[in-house]
Amino acid sequence: KVTMKTQFLTPQKVLGGDFFNKVCGHLKLLEKEYFGLEFRHHGGNYVWLELLKPLAKQIKCKSTYIRYCTIDFIIVAKCVCVCRYLFALQIKQDLSNGSLTCNDNSAALLVSHILQSELGDYDEELDCQHLEMKQYVPNQEYLDHKIIKLHKKHRGTSPAHSDIQLLEVARKLDMYGIRPHPAHDGEGMRINLAVTHSGVLVFQGNTKINTFSWAKIRKLSFKRKHFLIKLHDQPSCKDTLEFSMASRDVCKSFWKMCVEYHAFFRLAEEPKAIRKTLLSCKGSSFRYR
Repeated sequence: KVTMKTQFLTPQKVLGGDFFNKVCGHLKLLEKEYFGLEFRHHGGNYVWLELLKPLAKQIKCKSTYIRYCTIDFIIVAKCVCVCRYLFALQIKQDLSNGSLTCNDNSAALLVSHILQSELGDYDEELDCQHLEMKQYVPNQEYLDHKIIKLHKKHRGTSPAHSDIQLLEVARKLDMYGIRPHPAHDGEGMRINLAVTHSGVLVFQGNTKINTFSWAKIRKLSFKRKHFLIKLHDQPSCKDTLEFSMASRDVCKSFWKMCVEYHAFFRLAEEPKAIRKTLLSCKGSSFRYR
C-alpha cells in the first residue's frame, strides 16, 4: 500500500474543480476524467468532492484528509502510463484492505504480477523475504507458495506489462470496481447496493442477486434515508422498489454516485438546460458535469 501526502495552499472559496485540476497537474495526470477526490464526510462515510461547489462548503473540518485521485469510474480500456499506474495502485490498495473480494487463486495471481512489477524476475530467496516483509492480501501466509509458483512464470515481463496483466486479471473479477453500500430491502433483509456502468446492482454478501439496467430504470430518487428505484412497467414485479440505508447523508451520497455514473456512461453530452430526468430528485440540485 502506497501513501502519498502532499499539501496544497488554496483560497478558501476555491471551487472543487479547480482544486482537482491542481492535484491532477501535480501528478501530471491527463486522463483525469476517470478519477476523483474522496474525503470522509462529517457523518463518517466517504464522499466524492463536488467539482462545482467551493471547498469551504463541502469540507467543514480543517483537519480533513483528502485521499486524492481515487478511481471514480472503472473502465476496461487501454490507458496511458500514469493513469495505468494509478489504476494498478488502486488494485494493490483494495487487495491489501480486503475491499477487492476474490478467491485464493485470483488473489495469488494478482500478487504474482505485483511481485514481477516491483521485484523483476523470480528469485526464491528475494521473493520469500519480500513476502515476509510486505502484506498484499489479508490471508497471504496461506498463499505464499502459490504466489511464488506463479511468479516463476512471469520471467522476462517488464514492470509496465506486469501492470497491464494485473489490470487484465482484475477486470474479470465480479467485485472489481464494486463499492458495496449496506442497505435493507423492503422485507428487512440485509443487502448491499452498488452502481456500475450498466446500472444499479443488488448483492447479498458477495453474491449478485439482481441487476437494474439503466434501460429498465424510469427514475432514481431518495427520501430521507430511503433509496427508491422506479422501473418501467414490468408485469412480473413492482414498479417501485424501496431500500433503506443508514442515514439520509449515506442515501444521498449513493444517489449522487448514481447521477455521476449515469451521466458519465450514458449521456453523449451535458444537457444545456436543467430538466426533470431519470435521476432528478426533489430537494437536491446536484448535477454532474
